[in-house]
Amino acid sequence: MGTNAHLPDDVSVVWARPVANDFSARYSAVARRYCYVIYTSPVRSALLRGMYTRDPRRLDAEAMNEAGQALVGEHNFTSFRASSCQSLSPMRNIHHLKVTRRGELIVIDVEANAFLHHMVRNIAGVLLDIGAGAYPGTWVPELLALRDRTKGSMTAPPDGLYMVDVKYPGVPEIPVGPALPHFLEGLL
Repeated sequence: MGTNAHLPDDVSVVWARPVANDFSARYSAVARRYCYVIYTSPVRSALLRGMYTRDPRRLDAEAMNEAGQALVGEHNFTSFRASSCQSLSPMRNIHHLKVTRRGELIVIDVEANAFLHHMVRNIAGVLLDIGAGAYPGTWVPELLALRDRTKGSMTAPPDGLYMVDVKYPGVPEIPVGPALPHFLEGLL
């Protein structure tokens, strides 16, 4: 509680424990998992402001999920990285990508060994356009092959993007996620 007293309101420590000196929160991780939440109502929610990206188009979550499967596995994600990305390699391995719908909410759940700068938001932008029918699902493998960020969709807004889990090998005392926002409980 003492640590939280010195942090801004939008940051909270919920768990802490000493780790080995060679442990790195960034470089010791073998997988990271994000959820991207989309609210599809034509009317915005005042209660969930800032907790989702709103897209009032009629989105086909099944088409989004099917198209997203082309991203699973190890690929060159140049078409999905920000121009300011400083990673030395665009190669990443997506372990799973799942798009689900419950009522007005669509959630993109994606886990990979690592992500490039804006990679999840760029994936979301492409899947949103596919879900709206602007592009066919076959566009995803075409984008991968093009290796050109300028050929993709917009970078989706940051609202609704949640890091929900990080996996570390050989560190069993770190709690396993996901630590989801309360309104996502039971959705994944």
